[in-house]
Amino acid sequence: MLLHLIVSWFLSALALWLVALLIPGIEVRGFRSALVAAAVIAVVNTTLGPVLRFISFPLTFLTLGLFLLVVNAILLKLAAAVAPGFRIVGFLPAVLGSLVLTILTSVLRYMLFA
Repeated sequence: MLLHLIVSWFLSALALWLVALLIPGIEVRGFRSALVAAAVIAVVNTTLGPVLRFISFPLTFLTLGLFLLVVNAILLKLAAAVAPGFRIVGFLPAVLGSLVLTILTSVLRYMLFA
């Protein structure tokens, strides 16, 4: 269980580091900063994520779920504001980054754990 958690954390950090290489406007200083940022993203998603998703449910319902991209971008920007060495310049990179980060993390976890 603990090993699975640590490997998932490293995969999330790797995905974040790759997203920073792919999307202009997202900057990660190094892999250590990616590890810290991945932990911060996990904490932000766990604590503030459910609250923001609950509050934004009417908009999410009206947009058939597309507003969740905006919610995830806001959560990613919040994590970037807290994590040292992790920066997002602009809202569009946050939206694209959250989308690519979700897909890349899912693919990496599927490749390793499936």
